[in-house]
Amino acid sequence: MSLTAPRRAALADQVIGQLRLQITSGEWPVGSRIPTEPELVEQLGVARNTVREAIRALAHNGLLDIRQGSGTYVAATSELAGVMHRRFAGAQARDVAEVRSTLEASAARLAARRRTPRELRQLETLLARREAAWATGDVERFVEADATFHMAVVQTSHNEVLTALYADLGAVVRAFLRHDVGDELRPADHVDHGRLLTAIRAADAETAAAEAGSYALVCHR
Repeated sequence: MSLTAPRRAALADQVIGQLRLQITSGEWPVGSRIPTEPELVEQLGVARNTVREAIRALAHNGLLDIRQGSGTYVAATSELAGVMHRRFAGAQARDVAEVRSTLEASAARLAARRRTPRELRQLETLLARREAAWATGDVERFVEADATFHMAVVQTSHNEVLTALYADLGAVVRAFLRHDVGDELRPADHVDHGRLLTAIRAADAETAAAEAGSYALVCHR
């Protein structure tokens, strides 16, 4: 979509808004590389300097990560997520695990009470993808599949504040999950999430909370 505006500052703001939308909508997921500057120039119909200015602004806000010689990658889905990622990048792994455990236990308890048939089917699909990703031995694929499954459980809580808070912590969670997994997927480290789905399906709120709350602490080394 070509963008036009009478002033360069206003045009840059439009480009920033367009790129932010593609990030927040999920079109460019966290960890993905965005199109190159020449590609964005062609897509948006603006000057290269305007695209560069927009990318730098979003990188400053924590949404994008500019890696010299590699490209520009999505670092977070919102400005708050970017702030959290920078703020907690050096946090103790145990602290992150405990916060994740608390949030996921609360979400799973609510999910068991509020889940819909459609959401149960979605969780089944995402869990199957998680297991398939583990079977491939691809660390990055597994981390993304695991994070997506946990995010779906949180969304099933139907608590917008809890969901937004967990989503903003997403980059932090993924970073520490990669740390926990390491360079390879070892059979001894596999954690069965089937019991969590069974508890949510059975509307067993306390078992769901106990299962979800234990995962982050079990995975943490």
